[in-house]
Amino acid sequence: MDFRDKFVVVTGGAQGIGRCIAEEFRRAGAHVHVIDRQEGDWFVGDLSEKPVLEAFAAKVLAREGHVDVLVNNAMPLFRGIDDCTYEEFVYAQAVGVTAPFYLAKLFKDHFATGASIINISSSRDRMSQPQSESYTAAKGGIAALTHALAVSLAGKVRVNSISPGWIDTSFKVYEGPDAAQHPAGRVGNPLDIANMVLYLASEKAGFITGENICVDGGMTRQMIYHNDCGWRYGE
Repeated sequence: MDFRDKFVVVTGGAQGIGRCIAEEFRRAGAHVHVIDRQEGDWFVGDLSEKPVLEAFAAKVLAREGHVDVLVNNAMPLFRGIDDCTYEEFVYAQAVGVTAPFYLAKLFKDHFATGASIINISSSRDRMSQPQSESYTAAKGGIAALTHALAVSLAGKVRVNSISPGWIDTSFKVYEGPDAAQHPAGRVGNPLDIANMVLYLASEKAGFITGENICVDGGMTRQMIYHNDCGWRYGE
């Protein structure tokens, strides 16, 4: 897919899935702007802070004048109900939901024709493990924010979200039960998500908006019952 002369913003793009997304857009010819808390050759700042978001958006627009693709990828804090403080829960929502909303608002009048927003949710937006409340709430929030923005920005910007399942950011290849429990037969890697991001941002996906696409190797579609099909619980 060709993104030559397109301007792309990726939050949380210093490592993992975000870094892979940024690299794939660059490989496709795009000019990519990254914001991350980690020190590096990008805009360094905390996405939970309103002045940081405003300064970042202003810098992007001063340099480029418009935005073609916004990828809200930054990872919220992962804490459970036993250990998560009020402040930590609020922080997780600020990074995971408020920042994507506010960046969309800041860029709203500066999106190019055919622009796209892609939000990175999680398969945890529909299923949970214990002690995951701050992260899960943020991912559920960004999934719902996606269809709200798609309707509000109809005719101007397409807005979709992706819900990754188990993605190993080191590209480790798993064998045995870890791989076999996935109907696809393997654990995912960042390219599985980056490829979907680029597709959704492209003209090929021009009739898709307001959708959440789960990229999890089929894990959330597999029914599990104790003592059925070889599954055992607590033994």
